[in-house]
Amino acid sequence: MASETMAPFGSWRSPVTADVIIEGSRSLQEHVVDGEDLYLLEGRPQEGGRGVVVRVTPDRKREDVTPEGFNVRSRVHEYGGGAFTVHHGVVYFSNFDDHQVYVQPQGESPVPLTRDEGSRFADFHIDERRNRLVCVRESHRNEGEPINELVAINLDGGVVNVLVTGADFYASPCMDMVRSKLAWMSWNHPSMPWDGSEVWLADLDDEGNLLIPCKVAGGSDESVFQPSFSPDGTLYFVSDKTNWWNLYRLTASGVEPVFARAVEVGVPQWVFGQSTYGFLSATEAALIYEEKSIWHLAKVDLTTREWALTVVPYTYYANVQIGTGRVFVKAASATKPLALYALDFSLQHFVEVAASVDHVVEPAYMPNPEMIEFPSGHGTHSYGIFYAPKNPDFDGLPDELPPLLVMTHGGPTAETNAVYNLRVAYWTSRGMAVLDVNYGGSTGYGREYRERLKGKWGVVDVDDAANGALYLANRGDVDKNRLAIRGGSAGGYTTLCALAFRDVFRAGASYYGVSDAEALATDTHKFESRYTFGLIGPYPEEKDRYRERSAIYHTDQLDCPVIFFQGLDDKIVPPDQSERMYLAVKEKGLATAYVTFAGEGHGFRGADAIKTSLENELYFYARVFGFSLADEVMTVAIDNS
Repeated sequence: MASETMAPFGSWRSPVTADVIIEGSRSLQEHVVDGEDLYLLEGRPQEGGRGVVVRVTPDRKREDVTPEGFNVRSRVHEYGGGAFTVHHGVVYFSNFDDHQVYVQPQGESPVPLTRDEGSRFADFHIDERRNRLVCVRESHRNEGEPINELVAINLDGGVVNVLVTGADFYASPCMDMVRSKLAWMSWNHPSMPWDGSEVWLADLDDEGNLLIPCKVAGGSDESVFQPSFSPDGTLYFVSDKTNWWNLYRLTASGVEPVFARAVEVGVPQWVFGQSTYGFLSATEAALIYEEKSIWHLAKVDLTTREWALTVVPYTYYANVQIGTGRVFVKAASATKPLALYALDFSLQHFVEVAASVDHVVEPAYMPNPEMIEFPSGHGTHSYGIFYAPKNPDFDGLPDELPPLLVMTHGGPTAETNAVYNLRVAYWTSRGMAVLDVNYGGSTGYGREYRERLKGKWGVVDVDDAANGALYLANRGDVDKNRLAIRGGSAGGYTTLCALAFRDVFRAGASYYGVSDAEALATDTHKFESRYTFGLIGPYPEEKDRYRERSAIYHTDQLDCPVIFFQGLDDKIVPPDQSERMYLAVKEKGLATAYVTFAGEGHGFRGADAIKTSLENELYFYARVFGFSLADEVMTVAIDNS
């Protein structure tokens, strides 16, 4: 049935405003179980993105633990994660302002544990037997690359002792229940953890020294993830040695598969503290896995290796943690916003513990995801999620097709999922279609799909973004003459390359995007300092290829409007990358704008930056594509308009 009002696509009035996206919203980050209580870390845009630990009791009462003046966040690897842990009601956390570890007993104020100037800490694990905190330290005290190590921090005086050193990176330290063994992950340049990484194991003496460490899994062509000990002391981990990230364990006779299917149990380790499985007992585990962008939750019998799915209305899961008889996991679907749930497996019953939003938009305004598979370059197929415009109050004009906004996720080793997303609904409820692309190189489709981008960044991803848009245009879903593309970070790189090297898109928005791949290879942080070696080629040997794939050197081929958004404190993609691109576009006489935010880094956390960038981007498209706006938004000065 047609709605009462017909209006041009893009000009529909929508209840999904930038204020609705921000107000009452919070990012649900990591969570930790301590006895009967759950502790979760919330990122709050209204407080400038400050990280706050919240304690949730069994009767679901909430209490902020982190007082004002503290920000629970780590910057190890720049992206952080693994910023806190809890043991017997005592919170141990990394404070963002000084990067030191603080201790906060229940009901008391935090006090510093470390005074290790120039160092950062993450991925905490309590060694109760020896009264110490085992974690990753990243030292920036000397010139050159930071030094990453596994260390132990004495809980009485804060003395830091090095446990393991020599590799370029470490993650996921864990101990068995009697604290007699330590396992961890490590990897070396030029690999990223999803390219090649290793699981190591060592016995511990009474003082906690390591005895004869040995590698048990992984290598330069095998990615491992989340080593963990079961209650009976067996070491489990995830490996992709058969193309798929599956679950394995170490036995007396060697490594054996436990959950082996053509699905993904692992995720790319951009941040610390991720978990895709946990132990209900010595013989049962809860596990999440992904199959073609859809996540599932299962219970696995560790003895028989049989498994059973949990039938629930969710399509996305993350961060499995086990409490007494319960599984705590983040979950979402296309109609249900991300929330933290407690699951009782015996009752097959989910209880919401914490929500990411206070206000849920009416389902009628939320778009319906369509999983699409489309032909792309060299006889391959790629994937994406298509969202048609949807608003119960409006229909488009009968002789008009909607503009399309192609979204390119960051990473580029990352993915997009079909979940409740107000930042997608912001566009679709106004009459714009959206294609969220899982281009070649994305996770969720096995190692071979991930490796399509090896040496081909700026080619495969760009082809997939362009071919996905043309597929929808040729199918008759969108207006071929009003195709736009947007992306942040690595997605911004794909966006800028698509605008410069393909004659498909008529507008674009770059959020802290990489315009100069060569500069990224020479001026970025340690974690990603060799990332481009696998994506483009070794540097400086392939210097010419870096320039061939960088939009900043080919602005003569760019002939459409672009808007740029940039945090001035960004250490991953420095502001110079956006500024140079903006000036080049401006000099060409194309419509453009450059919007900066003081105090923002890589990824906007504050409410002002989120609201301003969304509304400015909408205003920019309205001017470029010639539709009027029904809602008042913040305008932006557009050069050459």
